[in-house]
Amino acid sequence: MCGIAGFCNRQKTWREDIERMKEQLISRGPDAEGSWCNDSQDVTLGHRRLSILDLSPGGAQPMVSHSGRFVISYNGEIYNCREVEKKLRREGLLGALHGSSDTEILLEALEAYGVKEGICLCKGMFAIALYDRKEEQLWLLRDRVGEKPLYYGLINGSFVFASELTAIAALPDFCGKIDKDVLDLYLIHGYIPAPYSIYEGIYKLEPGKILRLEKPYRDWRIETYWSMAETAKKGQEQPFTGSRQEASEELERLLTESIRGQMMADVPLGAFLSAGIDSSTVVSLMQSISDRMVKTFTIGMEDAAYNEAEAAAAIAAHLGTEHTQLTITEQDAKAVLPKLSHMFGEPFADSSQIPTYLVSKLTREHVTVSLSGDGGDELFCGYGTYQSITNAWNKIRKIPQPVRSAAGYFLTDGAFSKKETNQIRGMLLSAHNAEELYARSDLSEPFLGKIAKERGSARSIFETYESGYLADVQHNLMLMDLLMYHPDDILVKVDRTAMAVSLESRVPMLDKDVVEFAWSLPVWMKWENGRGKLVLRDVLYRHVPRELMERPKKGFSIPIQKWLKEPELYAWAESLLKEDKIRQEGYFDPEMVTRLWKDFTQRGIWRKQIWHILRFEDWLEQEYRKP
Repeated sequence: MCGIAGFCNRQKTWREDIERMKEQLISRGPDAEGSWCNDSQDVTLGHRRLSILDLSPGGAQPMVSHSGRFVISYNGEIYNCREVEKKLRREGLLGALHGSSDTEILLEALEAYGVKEGICLCKGMFAIALYDRKEEQLWLLRDRVGEKPLYYGLINGSFVFASELTAIAALPDFCGKIDKDVLDLYLIHGYIPAPYSIYEGIYKLEPGKILRLEKPYRDWRIETYWSMAETAKKGQEQPFTGSRQEASEELERLLTESIRGQMMADVPLGAFLSAGIDSSTVVSLMQSISDRMVKTFTIGMEDAAYNEAEAAAAIAAHLGTEHTQLTITEQDAKAVLPKLSHMFGEPFADSSQIPTYLVSKLTREHVTVSLSGDGGDELFCGYGTYQSITNAWNKIRKIPQPVRSAAGYFLTDGAFSKKETNQIRGMLLSAHNAEELYARSDLSEPFLGKIAKERGSARSIFETYESGYLADVQHNLMLMDLLMYHPDDILVKVDRTAMAVSLESRVPMLDKDVVEFAWSLPVWMKWENGRGKLVLRDVLYRHVPRELMERPKKGFSIPIQKWLKEPELYAWAESLLKEDKIRQEGYFDPEMVTRLWKDFTQRGIWRKQIWHILRFEDWLEQEYRKP
């Protein structure tokens, strides 16, 4: 795992500028670093290395292809690189290798087959910068599901890119202006969805995309090489026709192959183990194919309502893993708060970022690579919300739309709108379809859209999703999450917290073959009678007794509401939410922010937007460099 950075058209200052950018990426690549600039000094690539495969200088980057035509700076892992190597050799397209890294195989494949065809051959997680010296073209590529980040944009006519926003912000002529158009999306979701970032003119390359930039390196084109939406549609149109038992057998085979490939490393490797279905399945299959005890890691919480450590330990004992557990205190968790704004580079308010960082920190003390179970909920219908929205829509849809629209008006804007509960009911009642109902369910308060000073022009997948794109309601909701929530929240959280401690995190359930197979399964193989992930449970129960897993899900979170009422964090929050301060900044409506805070502190009404605003204000204070 590594960090990449680079730019075009900064001839006079390229040496010092690339060093500034790389300095911000040290935690992503503490083991080595390198830079490359073309002869005309108008294209520069930088790299920070976390050595995982081929620890020798033979894996150093930026790397030049055997022919000398292409240069790559790459962050990630290609898990099927040996299969790609065999294909290159069969076709006489590969000479003697300089080392054993996947980078060299990836680079030769992209040259031999072309960028789009070459990347389609590769399975893995990656963010890639590739320069074609002959055609004078720069290419940026991001993996299929969005495991690895890649930001890009223009600064004073100079094209720049990096693994993290902090690297771009480190350039001396960067005058990042906050993009007010995205603030309402941030308030709703607690993160900024791609392709947007917190800064005007700086974007996130979306998953499955290729960006091409030709000289003079100011205008770019973006195309898709793999689409989650098209994969879902194809899977549903060409469904798996076997039994549920046959489906679980095929899923186990695919997951085992994915895990086998992702256990490839020249450094110590382990896995996160909560007491959930997903991580338990991954660890079970890891142990089944490993000739040694798998190293597993869990953190426990002092608060029993949030603690799953005992259950995780029981699973580890059954599987025979080498298990490490750490119980963290409230003070341990609070100590992470000052680090978050720099860690994420832009406002990010999923509070589970705190325990995720702590388990990553614990894990890094023992290994350099860790596998996780992320993806199971979205691929196998694991969230109860999917069924609750389906049930609600099945009731609402029986009421004629004109009646619902009229009732929605009276509840939200008419005679009955004084009560907030009526406004919420009206907003939900007037939804035109299940997908819109799902999107509106995230608007926990009717006045949410008024907190930002103005409604921005930015739109999210949740607002633009085509109703009925897939036949089943649950599948549409799962796809909506895989298009935005999963890459822009879950994967961001895992990547940033792990990379903050130089830990490579791998996600076997997001393997291309596993994802494509999951989309071919009917809903009834995933959800039935209030229980999700049925076919995934079938795999797990071959390795772990059902009684160890059958218990309420606690999630991976912290009691942030409780903490904010205690003196230390209460004072911190009060200082960030002062009405005069909010008014002077000009991003949020100060009266609305004050109302949110007083409703919580005086009436006990918790709204998640309180934490969203606090994380924004902390970022503004700690990280933002005003233009």
